[in-house]
Amino acid sequence: MNIPVLIAAIIASMAFLAHTVAGNQEALSINPKKLSSEPTDELQRNWIQSMCAFQMVTIDLLLLSVVLFLIALTDLISFEKTLTLSLSLLFLLWGVAWLLQLLFLTRKKKNYLLLSQWVFWLVCAVLLYFGAQVM
Repeated sequence: MNIPVLIAAIIASMAFLAHTVAGNQEALSINPKKLSSEPTDELQRNWIQSMCAFQMVTIDLLLLSVVLFLIALTDLISFEKTLTLSLSLLFLLWGVAWLLQLLFLTRKKKNYLLLSQWVFWLVCAVLLYFGAQVM
């Protein structure tokens, strides 16, 4: 059993659950049809595109959780060290991308705390890196 990878799997699963439950509610709350009696077609189309992209992340989080549990708890994957290092890089890039977006989209420091998904990605990146070192 690989404890750092198991912890990352648990964190990814928690992110999947939060994304699926709370995230969906938040995303649905900004439906232009709910906010305006006559939203423009462009605004409605942009919101639909955002919702579709949001659901793609849901699938990513689910599959990542499953793969991380497989790596942590089984020996089914023959290239698990390479895969774990690759996933560590993916999580690192997600965290950096999240921080960069916050930097460009907001100037309020409290948003870095309120929109702190970057912490999860960076913690998972570190855990996976160290998990790969003990394989």
